[in-house]
Amino acid sequence: MIEAPEHIKTIKPYVPGKPIEELERELGITGSIKLASNENPLGPSPLALKAIRDALADINRYPDGQCFYLRDAISQKLEINREEVLISNGSNEIIELAVRAFLRPSDEAIMAQPSFAVYPMIVQAAGGKNIIVPLKDFRHDLKVMASHITDRTRIIFIANPNNPTGTINIESEMDDFMQRVPQGVLIVVDEAYHEYVTSGEYPQSLKYFREGQDILILRTFSKIYGLAGLRIGYGIAREKILTEMNKVRQPFSVNSIAQRAALAALRDEKHIAASKRINEIGKRYLYKELEALNLEYVPTEANFIYIILKEENASSLYEKLLRQGVIVRPIGEQEIRVTIGLPEENKRFIETLKSVISNR
Repeated sequence: MIEAPEHIKTIKPYVPGKPIEELERELGITGSIKLASNENPLGPSPLALKAIRDALADINRYPDGQCFYLRDAISQKLEINREEVLISNGSNEIIELAVRAFLRPSDEAIMAQPSFAVYPMIVQAAGGKNIIVPLKDFRHDLKVMASHITDRTRIIFIANPNNPTGTINIESEMDDFMQRVPQGVLIVVDEAYHEYVTSGEYPQSLKYFREGQDILILRTFSKIYGLAGLRIGYGIAREKILTEMNKVRQPFSVNSIAQRAALAALRDEKHIAASKRINEIGKRYLYKELEALNLEYVPTEANFIYIILKEENASSLYEKLLRQGVIVRPIGEQEIRVTIGLPEENKRFIETLKSVISNR
């Protein structure tokens, strides 16, 4: 039997959750709520749903391989050139394209921990070396990350806001960091949750892009736009960077329905505003209730909250909540991540949390 090389065999694969229907069947329950994957609880934009219905009649045709209309809309919205936008099958694809285009076997990529689990997987799959820097105060320690740059460093990943902690690095920190990174190192700034940020100190990554930095900005339609099931995101970088990435991209990787839905969602400012509003309401409620339970949490700039448990084991608490039909995400031994849901979902999470903690 053929065997994979060692760097593939030792990858720890991402473990997705089971479908709600299967979990309910196994546990003999109904009416579960999913607060594990940071999805928009309001669902997709009504305009996106209409665009999806209108696109169905044309699915016998291959999609626009260049995503012309969506790239055009994003470039106009951000006031950049169309050639500086790359549409992808979720922002995960762009991460993979960047690694395949710019990282050679034994090259290094610097990233934080805990952060988005896909970064180290893709680097290892390409034969690269992951340089892991622990978070400091739940945020990227940019000074230490910069100190790890060597002549083998090709890529640095920064999730801002960070997943799973919901924290940001502020503009002054990013300004200092950008000055420390030498030319020839690609800085990947993952902004999957940037639309939820309320802090006035949040850095505008497009500034570094316009200054000519080797930066790749990742954004997605999976979160605030509510299109996670269609797998569509985009990257922003100088044309020369995207040209190399396009060389290793599969043709027609973004389906036509996703393109049409994203184009409509991008224009629905009303839905975006409502999504932000429901997130802020939920955030304030959950802060208050978690404090009343004497549970430590990390203030978030995203649509989820990172909760640090004092006595409970994360896996054990996850199982207890699951049996009551509340699905969250265990992260480490003492941490869980909870999506901010609709008001009734947030209330149910808190009430269920109270019951399982009191019965420990």
